Amino acid sequence: MTPQKSEGSRSWPAVGTEEAFWSPDAAMAYSNRERREQTGPYRRAIPAFISNARMDIPSTLAARIEDASNEIVRFDAEMGVEIAPYGAVLLRSESTASSRIEHLSASARAIATTEVGQGQPGSNASEIVANTRAMQAATDMANDLDSDTILVLHRILMQDVPGIAAGQWRKGQVWIGPGTAGPRIADYVAPDSDRVPALMNDLTAFMNRDDLPVLALAAAAHAQFETIHPFPDGNGRTGRALVHAILRNRALTRSTTVPISAGLLTDTAPYFVALTGYRKGDTEKIVSMLCSASLSAVANGRTLVSDLRSIRREWDERLKVRRGSDALRLADLLIRQPVITTDVITRELGVTPNNVARIVGPFVSAGILIATRTGSRGRTIWRSPEVLSEIDSFADRAGRRMP
Repeated sequence: MTPQKSEGSRSWPAVGTEEAFWSPDAAMAYSNRERREQTGPYRRAIPAFISNARMDIPSTLAARIEDASNEIVRFDAEMGVEIAPYGAVLLRSESTASSRIEHLSASARAIATTEVGQGQPGSNASEIVANTRAMQAATDMANDLDSDTILVLHRILMQDVPGIAAGQWRKGQVWIGPGTAGPRIADYVAPDSDRVPALMNDLTAFMNRDDLPVLALAAAAHAQFETIHPFPDGNGRTGRALVHAILRNRALTRSTTVPISAGLLTDTAPYFVALTGYRKGDTEKIVSMLCSASLSAVANGRTLVSDLRSIRREWDERLKVRRGSDALRLADLLIRQPVITTDVITRELGVTPNNVARIVGPFVSAGILIATRTGSRGRTIWRSPEVLSEIDSFADRAGRRMP
């Protein structure tokens, strides 16, 4: 084992390494060059246990943590007043952003269509919908920050992905970066799988500490999770869902999901630099990065909600329907579910299928909904292009650096 020194006087334990030997799987169709390149010794990580580790937080970073935390609390309080229509949009937006970091992208229309059971199985949209379910589970299960909760999150996220043991710790070696035949030229090689259970138990003990600011705790827990890399796939998305579980567990959020992953999208390069720094014993970069992402996320989230509120008010002018009517209830539903079917309308509004045409008609006439037919049976799907456009605009803003 060769421990790596931390930079400067930082007290956080750095990741050590150990040597192992790799030989590519003989059953796989690798080239001779790949087999030569990937046969031989390599070094893999030995993450330190952190449940009792001391974290130094300089005064400037402490102030930044406080500012970001206050913005999250303020945003959550604002959304708590009218969370019903906007909470689902923010949750879906965060799930989409988290997936985009791993190059899984889909339009708002594709995602919303998949949510109502009319999408393509195995598509990017279906993986993003699974991520949304995992994000929701992370907040629902936030009272229990333990290994079982993490396993459940991974199972929800990956249960429809072929060849993945969803909800189980990995049994083999994984790595990040180049090299499909082996880890010898990888950017980062995760620890031996035999170390994973003990490391995850230590991580959950750390997550339940109460002596650190919430954002600092969440940032370090996320970085340690990614360092352990406990699953064969889905680690990034599970690790970002874990951040939201911690925020909810410590009541930094109570009503909504702050789209922090969208904040990271403004520039992912510092995010990966921060993870590398964490492994060298530097927690400041990853904590600062989470603070920046939180502030960016709140700003972007406020813009999205403001735009959707404007659309909703404009609909009332166009529809001219009475207060408390089914039409107004449908308008609220469309903000959080911009693609709908007869089944969705009957379930959400509690009306019979025979009444759907009467309720939807004014929306189609006003240009608020567009109807299309899909499938062999010609089932009708209605979509709100205005809401879908605003959600896509949110994603576009998330991918741009702020001036």
